[in-house]
Amino acid sequence: MGRPSLGERAFDAFNYTLLTVITIFTVYPLVYVLFASLSDPTLYMQHSGILWRPLKFSFHAYELVFENPMIVKGYVNTIIILAGGLVLNIILTAFGAYALSRKGLRYRKPLMLFIVFTMFFNGGLIPLYFTVKGLGLTNSLWSLMIPQAISAFNLIIMRTAFEAVPDSLEESAKIDGANEFVILFRIMIPLCMPVMAVMLLYYGVSHWNSWFNAMIYLQDRSLYPLQLVLRELLLLNDASSMATGASGGEVAVIGETLKHATIIVATVPILLVYPFLQKYFVKGALIGAIKG
Repeated sequence: MGRPSLGERAFDAFNYTLLTVITIFTVYPLVYVLFASLSDPTLYMQHSGILWRPLKFSFHAYELVFENPMIVKGYVNTIIILAGGLVLNIILTAFGAYALSRKGLRYRKPLMLFIVFTMFFNGGLIPLYFTVKGLGLTNSLWSLMIPQAISAFNLIIMRTAFEAVPDSLEESAKIDGANEFVILFRIMIPLCMPVMAVMLLYYGVSHWNSWFNAMIYLQDRSLYPLQLVLRELLLLNDASSMATGASGGEVAVIGETLKHATIIVATVPILLVYPFLQKYFVKGALIGAIKG
């Protein structure tokens, strides 16, 4: 290949510059929150404009965050919701996707039409609330797991991935005496691990970031997930309830750094998990989108 022309070099330079600028604008808000959370509260209150580094490095805001029982309890509740919800999500979505991927399933196309219909139309919030209430799930963590057990979009992605598995593998397994459960857990799921990783990421992020359903269904504050606790801190400006280890005069000063520290504490876990699943993300999404 010959040397790139002047136009090609100019185009590459423009792309690199544009991507660098986009990266800076994307990453800096998170970096700003991190620097603010590690800054001395008094100096941060006096600062205005861009923050390039922590102002007099301090972990005081994080100490107050982890001293607060609501933060710790919110973390525990969120982990319970995440673990229990993912188990329900993956198992039920896999069962539904496997059944709908079987070519011999009667009324398969009408069933898929009904499922797709729910992606565009639903009964609304009030009927859903009365349904959850009628099942006796309100004011319990089950209300945050069971109603969101299956996503129609994720079900379609997984069904498409299962359909891409060659029929000969299923036929060979049946000749060896395998039943449907063996085929699903020993053949389908292992061969579709990239898609399963995508499902874990989609469902996991949804559970981790969810706060609206908790606000609707939960009245007991001890059941609040982390994101709902964070919402109270940020939107209601209730720093006094969060800074349990601070004096009254200190609360007003440390309020802003405390908010930033809470955001970091709530965001970092999902950021740490993403790199391990990212390598499967594109492949899994493509496998689930090749066929209609």
